[in-house]
Amino acid sequence: MKKVLGLDLGTTSVGWAMVTMAENKGEKSSILGCGSRVVPISVDEKDNFEKGKASTTNADRTLKRGMRRNLQRRKQRRDNLLAVLKKEGWITDDTSFSENGKNSTYDTLRLRAIAVTEQIALPELARVLLSICKKRGYKSSRKTDKSEEGQLIDGMQVAKALFTESITPAQYSQRAIVAGKPARFDFYRSDLEEELERIWNNQKQYYPSILTDDFKKQLERQGRAGTSKLFFAKYNLYTADNKGKDRKAQAIAWRVDALTKELQPEVMAYVISDLEKSPIPVVILELLATVARSCFSAEKLLDSTFTVG
Repeated sequence: MKKVLGLDLGTTSVGWAMVTMAENKGEKSSILGCGSRVVPISVDEKDNFEKGKASTTNADRTLKRGMRRNLQRRKQRRDNLLAVLKKEGWITDDTSFSENGKNSTYDTLRLRAIAVTEQIALPELARVLLSICKKRGYKSSRKTDKSEEGQLIDGMQVAKALFTESITPAQYSQRAIVAGKPARFDFYRSDLEEELERIWNNQKQYYPSILTDDFKKQLERQGRAGTSKLFFAKYNLYTADNKGKDRKAQAIAWRVDALTKELQPEVMAYVISDLEKSPIPVVILELLATVARSCFSAEKLLDSTFTVG
C-alpha cells in the first residue's frame, strides 16, 4: 500500500488530500485527510499576481492610511488657524471664505497678489492665510549622506541663489568647497544648460574652429561618454584625465575657470563633457524651475512663510 499526496494549486486557494492506494489483494484504499486553504485576495491583487507584479494588501493599506492622515492634518491646520483668527477678532462665525458672484473664480489669488505690496482688510488677510495654510506647497527634506553634516538640501533655495546672485552651479559648488562644506546639490537642468552656454560662448573665442554651432547641435543630449567620443572622432581630441581624491573639486575648478579664462583643449573638452553627463529630469522639475524663477521677482512673498499646527 502506498500513500499519495494530491494538491490542487489555484491563484486564490490550495486544496489537498492524503490517500492510501491499494497495491495488493486484501488492501483497501482510503482517504487519510483532506482540506483546502482559501487565500483572501482581491480581484486587483489577483490580476497583479497573474501579471507578476509584487503587490501586497499591507502596502495598499499603508498608502491609503497615509492619504487619510494627510487629509486629517490638513483639516486640523485649517481648524487651528480658524480658531486663532476668531480669537484675535479677525473673523466671526458669519465670515464667508467662498468665492461668490460673477468673475470671482480667482478672487483669492488676486488678494494674495495684492497683499504683497498693499494693505488689505483683516477678513481678506484671513482668507489669504487660510488659502496658504490649505496648500502650503512642497519643501524638500533630503539631507546629506553624513548625519553630522545635517544640512537640508532644497533645490528651490539653490535655484534662488543662482538666480539672485547670477552665478553658475559650479561657482555655487566651489563656494561650498572653500567653506569646507559638502558640495552635494541638486541643480535644475536649465541651470546646468545656462552654465554650459556661458562656458561655450567664452571658450568659443579661443577655439572657434572646434566649438561651432553645428558641433553644438551634435552634442545635444549625448551624455558624457557620447560627447567625449564626438570630440575624438571629429577633432582627435581626448578629454583631460581627472583622477584622484580631489577629482570632483578639480572638475568644479575647471568649470569655474572656463567662464573667464582660456582652457587647454583637453580640459575644455572635459568640462563640456562633464556638463553633458547630467540626466534629463522629468517635466515636473523643469516646470518647478520655471515657476520658481517667475516668483523670484516677488522677494517678499518668497521670504515669507506661514505654518499653523
